[in-house]
Amino acid sequence: MEQRRVLEVKNLKTSFFTPTGEVKAVDDVSYHLHEQEIIAIVGESGCGKSVTQMSVLQLIQSPPGKILGGQILFEGKNLLDYAPKSQEMRRIRGAGIAMIFQEPMTSLNPVYTIGEQLTEVIRTHTKCSRKDAWQIGVAALEAVGIPDAQERMRNYPFQMSGGMVQRVLTATAIACRSKIIIADEPTTALDVTTQAQVMELLLSLVEKYKTSIIVVTHNLGLVTRYSHRVYVMYAGKIIEAGATEDILMHPWHPYTRGLLECVPNLTEDKERELVPIQGAPPRLQNLPPGCAFKPRCTCVSGLCRDEFPTLRRIGPNEHWVACHLDAEVSQA
Repeated sequence: MEQRRVLEVKNLKTSFFTPTGEVKAVDDVSYHLHEQEIIAIVGESGCGKSVTQMSVLQLIQSPPGKILGGQILFEGKNLLDYAPKSQEMRRIRGAGIAMIFQEPMTSLNPVYTIGEQLTEVIRTHTKCSRKDAWQIGVAALEAVGIPDAQERMRNYPFQMSGGMVQRVLTATAIACRSKIIIADEPTTALDVTTQAQVMELLLSLVEKYKTSIIVVTHNLGLVTRYSHRVYVMYAGKIIEAGATEDILMHPWHPYTRGLLECVPNLTEDKERELVPIQGAPPRLQNLPPGCAFKPRCTCVSGLCRDEFPTLRRIGPNEHWVACHLDAEVSQA
């Protein structure tokens, strides 16, 4: 039986208009999310991952940013039909779709306690009493594994570690019963052990609360154990997408293979050196014609210089790639 899609983004375009020109941060991006699924949006910094998710919730600062087109379908409604500051969008943010931002320590107000901030969010979306909101908040903190939840509700953000604050933000989504959680770089600045704990926590939410999760990260190695499907972004576009196993075992795009070669593998030769991707991502203003990855690619052909490749399906599974390489060349 086909899974129901809880979110579908179609041909999304978001640009920033600066004195030096238009920056096409999100350029014709499409993806979808099923019920109780974890997907990963992967790519280097500046490739458009976070801007794509900010566009979903219409949190783009305007000016200079503007969503130019596309559809964002959630529960059968196109979110772009609503004004960014409308009551409809305010209800969707938090209760429908929650976002955990990549800098947890700056996501909470330092002059209010955890309890004050958590109960405010809960009351905004559930219209319950302050006392009930407090108990819901305590239960949410306990659900994400924070000990002494009653006491922690009285703490200020600076009294908690980065990993603990990350759990508080996740607890906010649980308390509001969010259908979708967008975790933007959820393990940034966390030690390896805490990274694993945060990812295990997100996985448990899918099983316990039937939540769907979008993990935005530059670390392809981090999400391979947890995500069901992966979307690889480069220069504002999706350049490869498919089931996690397919992406790992049969990476097609040279950029995807480059990301994987940067990940340490304990099962391989310990003497193997990590191979970095040469160069840097391009500026998104006035991109030249052809494939945006061509200055860094070792497999460039004449077609790559003149024409940007469109996404095409490869193999029997839902594996898509935007690359001019033939199968024999890519798998070599």
